Amino acid sequence: MYRTRLLTAMAVFIAIAVMGSQLLWFPAGIAKAYPVQHAVNVMAAITLGPGPAVIIAFMTGLIRNMLGLGTLLAFPGGMIGAFLAGVLYKVFKRKILAVAGEVVGTGIIGSLFSVPYANLLMGSSLGAFAFLPSFLVSSISGAIIGYLVVIRVKQTSPLQKI
Repeated sequence: MYRTRLLTAMAVFIAIAVMGSQLLWFPAGIAKAYPVQHAVNVMAAITLGPGPAVIIAFMTGLIRNMLGLGTLLAFPGGMIGAFLAGVLYKVFKRKILAVAGEVVGTGIIGSLFSVPYANLLMGSSLGAFAFLPSFLVSSISGAIIGYLVVIRVKQTSPLQKI
């Protein structure tokens, strides 16, 4: 029963991230900011843990790329941010640290990882400072949205059962 609920919750988070990314985005420097992905990362990290949050980020990036709706940069930022948010929440049990984990994981570590990643896989030789502002703007706005949603929804019985 637990696995079914977990997989269902993961599928819902993936659907929200894929669809929400097409409904809410804005240009941020050289990239587009998709705050819904970061909001989902924070919500999944808090409610489901680091493992499911990383899987959700990976599947969201995969589906968006398969549909031609995203770029390969969705992978390093989303997955690193989700992992760090989940680990920080799991260790310290403080929701605000999940937000900090998403911002640091995506906004800083993910943007730094994107430099060789973009060079190797995308043929782009942009430096770290080209990715940093757009990754930070996207992750900060999305992480705050995710935090606000999760503090309002965390007490409801469906999420407590997961």
